[in-house]
Amino acid sequence: MAAAAGPATPQRPLPGMFMATPAPPAPTIFAANAASLRQNPQPAQAQPNSSASASSQSVEPIELAARKINDTLAGEERFPQLEDYVTQGISGEYELSTNPAWTPYQKLSQYELPAKLLDQTNHSGLALQLGIFPAIGHAWAALDNCLYLWDYTLPNPEIIGYEEQSHTITSVDLALPQAGVFIKEVAHLIVLTTTADMQLLGVAANTAPSGNKTIQLYNTKMSIPVRGLAVEHVVSTKTGRIFFVGSFSEDIYEFRYQQNDGWFTSKTTRICHTKTQFSMIGENTSRTLGSFLGGQKAQAQIKQMVVDDSRDLFYTLSTRDEIKVWRIQPELSCAVMRSMGALRQNLSHMMPRSELLENCNLASLSAIPATEASRVALVATTTTGCRLYISLTRGNWYGGGGGTGRDPPNSMQILHVRFPPSDPNLQQQSAGSPSQPGQNAVAPYGAQGSTVDLNSQVLKGTEYGLRLPPGNFLASLRSSPGQGRLFCAATDAGRVKNYEAAQMNRRFPEFGMFIDLPGDFYRMIDTSSQPYGATGQPAGFGNELATQFDQPSTEIAIVTSSAIQMIRRRRLVDMFAAMMKYRSTDDGLEGEVKRFISRYGRDEMAATALAVACGQGIDVASDSRLTSITDPEVREGARKAFTDYGGDPEFNANALTTNNANPVDNVRPSPRCIGMALYISRLVRSIWRKPIILETVAPGQAVMLTSTVGAQKLRNVQEALTKLYEFLDANKSFINGLNGAQAASRGVSRQTDLANQGEAKHMDSLMKLIPRMIEGIAFVLTLFENKLEDILAGLGDESRQKAKQLTYESLFVSSDGRELAKELVKAIVNLNIANGSNVDTVAEALRRKCGSFCSADDVVIFKAQEQVKRASEAGGQSETGRVLLNESQRLFQKVAPSLSDDHLKWATEQYVNMAFYAGAIQLCLVVAGERDRAKAAAGWLKDGRPENDPRKDAFEKRERCFHLAFAVIEALDAETQSVPERMEGQYTVAAKRRNEAYDVVNTSDDAVFQTCLYDWYIGNSQSDRLLDIQGHYVTDYLTRRAQEGRGHADLLWRYYAHHNDYLQAASVQLDLARGFFELSLEERIEYLSRARTNASTRQTALMDSRQSKQQLLREISDLLDVANIQDDILQRMKSEPRLTGQRREEVLKELNGTIRPIDELYNQYADQAAYHDICLYIYQVADHRNPADIKTTWQNLINQTDDASQAVYARTALSWELVGEKVREVGRRLNVSDATFPIQILLPMLQRYAIAAHDQKPPPTWALDLFLSLDIPHETLLPVMEQMYYGNEHPFVGAKRKVLASQMVYLMQGWFEESERRGERVPFGNEENLSVVSDLVAALLRTGDLEQGARSGAEHLLAGVQRAMR
Repeated sequence: MAAAAGPATPQRPLPGMFMATPAPPAPTIFAANAASLRQNPQPAQAQPNSSASASSQSVEPIELAARKINDTLAGEERFPQLEDYVTQGISGEYELSTNPAWTPYQKLSQYELPAKLLDQTNHSGLALQLGIFPAIGHAWAALDNCLYLWDYTLPNPEIIGYEEQSHTITSVDLALPQAGVFIKEVAHLIVLTTTADMQLLGVAANTAPSGNKTIQLYNTKMSIPVRGLAVEHVVSTKTGRIFFVGSFSEDIYEFRYQQNDGWFTSKTTRICHTKTQFSMIGENTSRTLGSFLGGQKAQAQIKQMVVDDSRDLFYTLSTRDEIKVWRIQPELSCAVMRSMGALRQNLSHMMPRSELLENCNLASLSAIPATEASRVALVATTTTGCRLYISLTRGNWYGGGGGTGRDPPNSMQILHVRFPPSDPNLQQQSAGSPSQPGQNAVAPYGAQGSTVDLNSQVLKGTEYGLRLPPGNFLASLRSSPGQGRLFCAATDAGRVKNYEAAQMNRRFPEFGMFIDLPGDFYRMIDTSSQPYGATGQPAGFGNELATQFDQPSTEIAIVTSSAIQMIRRRRLVDMFAAMMKYRSTDDGLEGEVKRFISRYGRDEMAATALAVACGQGIDVASDSRLTSITDPEVREGARKAFTDYGGDPEFNANALTTNNANPVDNVRPSPRCIGMALYISRLVRSIWRKPIILETVAPGQAVMLTSTVGAQKLRNVQEALTKLYEFLDANKSFINGLNGAQAASRGVSRQTDLANQGEAKHMDSLMKLIPRMIEGIAFVLTLFENKLEDILAGLGDESRQKAKQLTYESLFVSSDGRELAKELVKAIVNLNIANGSNVDTVAEALRRKCGSFCSADDVVIFKAQEQVKRASEAGGQSETGRVLLNESQRLFQKVAPSLSDDHLKWATEQYVNMAFYAGAIQLCLVVAGERDRAKAAAGWLKDGRPENDPRKDAFEKRERCFHLAFAVIEALDAETQSVPERMEGQYTVAAKRRNEAYDVVNTSDDAVFQTCLYDWYIGNSQSDRLLDIQGHYVTDYLTRRAQEGRGHADLLWRYYAHHNDYLQAASVQLDLARGFFELSLEERIEYLSRARTNASTRQTALMDSRQSKQQLLREISDLLDVANIQDDILQRMKSEPRLTGQRREEVLKELNGTIRPIDELYNQYADQAAYHDICLYIYQVADHRNPADIKTTWQNLINQTDDASQAVYARTALSWELVGEKVREVGRRLNVSDATFPIQILLPMLQRYAIAAHDQKPPPTWALDLFLSLDIPHETLLPVMEQMYYGNEHPFVGAKRKVLASQMVYLMQGWFEESERRGERVPFGNEENLSVVSDLVAALLRTGDLEQGARSGAEHLLAGVQRAMR
C-alpha cells in the first residue's frame, strides 16, 4: 500500500492568487520524446522461448501427419478434369504395348451359357436374345415367348423360367421401380416387351449365405398394348420412368403406372411424347397421298436411346445419324437436334478432311455424367472407330449438374475428335520411308513428337462403342462369323496427373489393346454396382489412382453367342506388380523403375511400390480368378524400388524464416515420404471425412443408428493399414527417416543433416498415425457390435450430439475425438456391467482391441466404479459398504492422474449419496494434486495470477476438482446443520462424518486448495468462517488478497484482532488508512482511530518488541493528526464561498481521499486560504518552532477573528469574547504547547488587544482569566506580566502601566488563594516563589501605579505573605 508522507516543516507561503494551481515545470529538450514514449511504450523484448514464436516444432506428430493426409487428399481432388485434356482439337496417340504388364485390361472368367439353354435353342431353331442384369447378378435369355434367368457365375446354375405369356419376346430390360408403388422387397422391375404388349415383372433379389444371389419374380399384372410398334429399345430413369420406341418411327413412348386405378386414369397408361392425335392423322393422310403420287422417302427410326440422369436429359440416335437431346420433364421436350452432316461442318476449322469422318455413320452414343464434365455430355462412336466428344451448351455455357430447374441446352457441337490408333503393320512398313500418296498424318495442337493418323483403318467396321467413366472405351468390330473382336482403350490417369504436376502440355494419353471374343458379339454391360466417381464434381473425378484401393476396378461383361466374357480394368498397382513379375532381363529392376518414374513421377512410383510391397497387387490366376500377387521376387522388387529409388529430402536454404523458426520446417520430404502419405490417404480416403454414425429417420419408426461405412470395408482398410505398418516396421532400418536419429545426423553437410531431420520428422509422424487409425477402426467395429442406441443413452446430451457428428478424422487425430471415444468406451463398459457382464472381461477385451481408448488405468477406473455400485447395493452406512467405499477410493486415487472430470464428478456424487464426505473431499484433493505435480498453480497464484500465462491452465484443472470438493462441503453442511452434535453424551453419526470431513479440509497442506477454499467462503458470504481457522494459510491468503480488495484487508485485521494479535491488526489498519483503496477521509480517520486503539491495547502474549509497538503507535498518531488537519481543511472548504465551480469539486475530491502530505496541506490549502488556526495545528504536528512564524500566525488569527466578529456577527457578539473563545479553542487543540502556544508571546499580544480601542472594553483581567481557564500556572504567567511591566514597551507605558500593576496584584491574589485552598505548607509552592511574590508586592506598593482598590488588595496580600513567612 502506498504510504502518506510523514510530517515535515512547512514551506513559506508563496505569493500568488488564492488556491492557485501550481505552474507546470519548464519544458525541456526531451519533452516531446518523453511524451511519445509515454503514449507508445516500448514493446516487450521477445523471449527466446516465447510461445508466440512457436513454429511447427510445437505441432504434435499426429497433427502433422493429419495435415499431410489432408493436403494429400486435397491434391488428389485437384486431378485435372476431363475438359482439361479433352480440349478443342484432335488426338490419336495410343500405347499399344505388347508387354503383358502394360495392357490396360485383363480377361477374367468366361462363363459358358447353360447347356440346357443351348440345347433348347438348337432344337427350336429360333433366334436367341441374351443379356445380363448386373444389379441382380443374373443373366437372361429370351427364346420365342419364354424368358430364362440364371446366376451366370455358377457352373451349374438353376434356371428360372417365365413362360406365362404367349407372344414372342422382342426386348428384355431392367428398371428401378417408382417409389411407393410396390412392396419394399421389390427393388427392380423386368420390363418384358412382346409383339403384343409390355409387362412389368417384380424382382426381389436376395443374397444366400454362400454369397450367391437368388431372385424371386412377381407378376405385377401391369401391362400396356404395343401391338404394331415392334418395340426393341427400352430405357428407364433413376426415378423409375420407362421410355421406349418402335421400329418404324421416331416416336417416343412412356409406360406410366401407378399403384391403383384413379377416377380418370388406369393403373397403366401408354403415353406418346412426340405426336398428337392430329399429327398422326395428318401423317397417315400424307402417306396415302404419297402412294398415289409417287415413291415415298424411308421413315427414320431410332436405333439407340441413352438416359443422362445427372442432367435430366435423354439422347436419341436415329438411322439418319441425327442426335436429338430431350429434356426430361413430366412431358418430354426436344431441346436441340443435330445431324452428322451439321456436326461435321464445325470440324473444318479444327482439322483437315478425313475419310474416317466423311464416309461413316454413327454407331452408338454414350453419356458422360455431369459429375465428370460440365460441358462435354456425349461421346458418339462412328463406324470407322472415331470418337466424337460432343458438348452441349446454352449460349456460351451450360452447367453440367443440371437438374430439371436448369435451362436445357440449345447448342450442340463437336469439341474433340479421337481418332483410332495407327495400324502397327503399316507403321512398320513405312518406318524410315517417305509418306505415300493418300496418307494423312497431322500433329495435334500442342503435341510434340507425335502424330495422328487421320485415315487409320484399324477400327473400320465398328458396330458398337461404349464409353464408361472415367475413361474406359470399348468398341465391337465386325469379324468373321462365330468370333468377335474388341478394341479396348483406357485413359492413363497416371500420365495425366504427371503432366499436371510437371506443368507440361496437357495431352490425352491412352492405353489400347485388342481382345478376341469367344463368339458373336451381342452386347457389353458395366457390372459395377455403383457408378464411378473419385469426387462428386468434374475436378478430381477421373483420378483412378486415388480409388485403386477404395473402389473395385471396373468390370465389363461382354455377352456373346456362346459365353459371357468378363473384362477387368487393370489398376496402376497391378501394372507395377506385373512389371516386377515380367521385367526384362536386359534392363533389370533399375531400368523398369526408371521408366516408371519417367512416366508417372517418383512420388507415384513410391506410393505404387509401397502398395505392391504390402500385397495390394492383383493378377489373374490360371483359373481366371483374381488373386493377390504373393510372389517373393515381386514383393522384394517393390521393396527395393521403395527403399532404394524413393529419392532424398531437400532443404530449402532460401526460404524466409522468422528468428525462432525451426530450419527443419523448410525441408521438402522425399518422394518416398510423399508416396507413403499418398498410399495412406488412398487407403483411408473413403472414411477419413465421413461421420461414423448414420442417423436414419423413417416415418412412424424409431431413429435408427447405423455405421456409415460397412463393417467389411472397415476391416479391409484396417487390414491394409496393419500390413503397411508391419512392412514399415520390418524395413525401418533400410528406410531413410525411419532408421533412427543417428542416421538423420550423419550427413556430409549441415543442409543434409537438416534435410534428414525433416524427413525423419515427417516419416515419424506418419508412423505414429497408422496405429492410431488401426485402433480407431477397431474401436468403431467394437462400437457397432453393441446396440448403439443404448450406448449413446449413457452419454450426456452434449456428448451424445458430438458422438453423432464424430468423423473418422476426428477420432484418429483430435484430442476431443479421442476423449469422446473414451466416453463411449466407458458407456460400453457401463452398459455391460448393467447387463451383468464381468467388468474385467469386458475391459480386457476393449483394451486388447483398442488399448489407447481403454488403457490399464481405465480398467482400474471401471473396477472402482464397480466397487461403488456394490457399496450402494450393500448400503453406504453398513460396514460392508464402508469397506467397499474405501476400496473404491483407493482405486480411484491409484489412477488419479488419469481420472477425468466426469469420472471424478460421478464418484463424488455417489460418495455424497452414501455420506462418504471425507472420502469424496480427499479424492478431489488427491486428483487435484496429481494434475499439477509441478506446483505450477501455486507459482501462478504467488505471481499475482497473470493473464496469458501457461500456468493458468494448471490452476483451472485443479480448480475444477476443488469445486467438486466445495459441492461436497455444501451437501455436508446441509445434511448436518440441523442434527445435534451429541446425543446422550456421545457424538452422533452426522457429527462424526462432519468432523472427519473438516479434518481433511483443515489439515490439508495444499496452499492452492486453501486459497480456493477461502475464496469460496468469501464468495458465499461465509467470510466469518475464516476467523475460526488456525494456521498460516489464512494470514498468507488474506495478506496476499488484501492488496486486491478492501474486504480482504478488513478481514485480515479482524482475523488478527480475533486472535489477540492487536499489533498486527493495527498495522493492517494503518496500511488501509494510507493505502490506495477508494476510501473517504472519514473512513481513513476511522481506521487510524481503531489502529491507535489496537496498538495501545495490552496483549496477552509477547507478540512483538516494545520498541516496535511504540514506533507503530507513534506512526499511527502522527498520521491521525495529519488526517484530522486535512479533515478540518475539508470541512472549511465545503463552506468556503471563495471556492466555486469545477475547482471546488477538484479540491473537495482531493481532500476527501488519500491523506495528503503535511507540507502540501500547508502550502496548497491552509496558508493560501488564510486558515491561521489550522496553520498552527500544522506547526504543532510538523514540530515547527520558528517563533516569528508562530507569532505572526497568532497575530493574524486574532485579527482575523476580530474582523470576522464585526463582519459576521455585528453587534450580536462581542469581538473580545470571540477572540477569547478562539484562543481558548486553539490552545486546547495545541495542548498549550510551549512551541505553538508561547505564553511569553500570546499574553502580551492579548493584553495589547485588550487595551486597544473597542466599542466595549473587555474586563481588566480578561487576558489573565483566559490563560487561567486553560490551566496555565500562575507561576508561568507572573514572570511574563512582570517583564511587560518593567519593560516599558508600547503600549504599556505611562498610565497604562497601572493596568499591568493591578493585573499582577490580581494574579498574585489568585495564586495565594489557590495555594491556601490546596493546603500547601508554604504559600506559592515553595520558599523561592514566596520570596519572589513578597518582593514584587512590596515593590508595587512602593510605586504609584496601584489604584486604590488594587493597593488595598496588595496590602492585604503582603500581610498574608508576611504571616506565612513568620
